[in-house]
Amino acid sequence: MVICCLDLEGVLVPEIWIAVAEATGIEDLRLTTRDIPDYDVLMQRRLATLKRHDIKLSKIQEVIGTLRPLPGAKEFLDELRAQYQVIILSDTYYEFAEPLMRQLDWPTLFCNWLEIDEAGYIADYKLRQSNGKEKAVRGLQALGFKIRAAGDSYNDLTMLKAAERGVLFRPPASIVEEYPQFPVVEDHPGLMQALSAEE
Repeated sequence: MVICCLDLEGVLVPEIWIAVAEATGIEDLRLTTRDIPDYDVLMQRRLATLKRHDIKLSKIQEVIGTLRPLPGAKEFLDELRAQYQVIILSDTYYEFAEPLMRQLDWPTLFCNWLEIDEAGYIADYKLRQSNGKEKAVRGLQALGFKIRAAGDSYNDLTMLKAAERGVLFRPPASIVEEYPQFPVVEDHPGLMQALSAEE
């Protein structure tokens, strides 16, 4: 039995933090795991920036409410789910993801959560577990599943390496150069083909 594990942002939906950066004009929030591989360093930087600019969770959720899945992503996901079990493995947060999951017809999502203070500010973040994407893949493999995975950023690489088949979707040139072992696709039909091809 095959399970397909997908990253969320950059594969199915736009990058949430980039959208927040564009809505607020705060350039520092444009940085993602494509730019800073160390997730904790990136998140601590984001939290400090939010505090400095007096941005509450409600403002971020307001921006997320305007986002739509990437063109073709919903159709791709529907087609993939008709053939395989699909799990979204993401470093986003449940407090961010709900409006996007609704638009994608509620696929299974493993991600993280936020700590919100009484004033509505993000006080901290909590990982489901460290290196959660790879550990999810390893856990599924231990249950007898074969894993095919797709992602676009540095934080997806351990997932792709652990999977029986890993695919990069519209990755930055630096990742393509550093990890030539992974096939690269640029659109959802190509991703469907790469994930569903027989061995």
